[in-house]
Amino acid sequence: MQMKSESVAAGVAMTQRTSVRYAVLAMLVIASAVNLGDRANLSITGSAMSADLGIGPVALGYVFSAFAWAYVLAQLPAGWLLDRFDSIKVYGISLVLWSLCTVAQGFLGTLSTAAAIAGLFVLRFLLGLVESPVSPANSHIVAAWFPVRERGLATSIYNSAQYIAVVVFVPLMGFLVHKAGWPSVFWIMGALGLVLAMVWFKVMHQPQAHPRANAAELDYLRKGGANLGTNGKKALETGSVDLGAVRFFLKSRLMLGVYLSQYCLTSLQYFFITWFPIYLVKGRGMNIVEVGFLATLPAMAGFIGGIAGGYLSDSLLRRGLDVSLARKTPFVIGMLLASSLVLCNFVASPYTVVALMSLAIFGKGLAAVNWAVVSDTAPPHLVGLAGGLFNLFGSISGIVTPIVIGYALQLTGSFTGAMYFVAAHGLIGAITYLFITGKIRRLEVAR
Repeated sequence: MQMKSESVAAGVAMTQRTSVRYAVLAMLVIASAVNLGDRANLSITGSAMSADLGIGPVALGYVFSAFAWAYVLAQLPAGWLLDRFDSIKVYGISLVLWSLCTVAQGFLGTLSTAAAIAGLFVLRFLLGLVESPVSPANSHIVAAWFPVRERGLATSIYNSAQYIAVVVFVPLMGFLVHKAGWPSVFWIMGALGLVLAMVWFKVMHQPQAHPRANAAELDYLRKGGANLGTNGKKALETGSVDLGAVRFFLKSRLMLGVYLSQYCLTSLQYFFITWFPIYLVKGRGMNIVEVGFLATLPAMAGFIGGIAGGYLSDSLLRRGLDVSLARKTPFVIGMLLASSLVLCNFVASPYTVVALMSLAIFGKGLAAVNWAVVSDTAPPHLVGLAGGLFNLFGSISGIVTPIVIGYALQLTGSFTGAMYFVAAHGLIGAITYLFITGKIRRLEVAR
């Protein structure tokens, strides 16, 4: 009788569904946080580097732009790479390359001013190129590892890595600059990335090749609409980006609405990571110590908003609502909250400004569920390309938004116009999802 009971227990254990997808998601969060930390390191080291190397503000402005230009140019090729090759391997290679670019920036202190500027520009441009697969790869991997009804929360969780990066790495990098000098930031962050890359290649696999995912979990993914069987299969047999597929997406009203909304959402992000600290210092008279502490508050609000948006979206799906309503609800609410940023023009207290910014970034976090829409709408063999286009439109705002705000400051001498400009993106994004995208559904294209 005891042997029979043990046999039954063993059988139950064998058929119990594993949850490897959550470990995969944890790795995406960690890698994305390191990735975003490496993007932001120049904003932390820039003042000290400029003083040591004699880099003027105009030259530094051009260096800041190098990443965004490369990132935009590389999005379509990155999407093609992810559709043609194994997204896990592409991500891992990208992690190694961007970490090497980060380490190399720490050695620029030995060069002349002109050579340092040129080297920094080249390395930041290369950083944009090699990091370009990361965001669409996150979408690609989540689409393979998560069923539709869990995808919204999973997407929001890895998108929240941008806030984790601010909370964890910005104070660390500031401490390193103060105690060990600016080169140490690049060396330590780069070394961290290389160590993470070794872990990545050891533990990350596609669902059907993962040694710890059992048949029950794979069946759960398959029945739930996960995109199994599309990674590493060379889904595209052409030798270049499928321009026909690009035209297909650009002619789709649904996808154009999704892409425009991502442009609006990313504009809010770039304001936060570029001009917001300067706004607090120059526009609100705060000192840099206060700014360093208070900047973490909107980041934490954004993290909470991101988790809440994904949870709300997936909850609506589980209650039987269709994908359109489940995805649009948190996005529209979030973008409307983000537009509350305009209220900063009508308050005097800098602490009230930080509170309003926290509310706006909380809204931006709610709206981050739109990455899940890429997986919901793109044909399974074109998720990478769709994600590349999605990220391309978003990244364009990384070029436009800082420049427009700079001109507004130069022309008016205040941030008032800039705040109207940024807040308008929240309204436009909400209107886009309500009246342009239409019904969210899986698109079909002839192969």
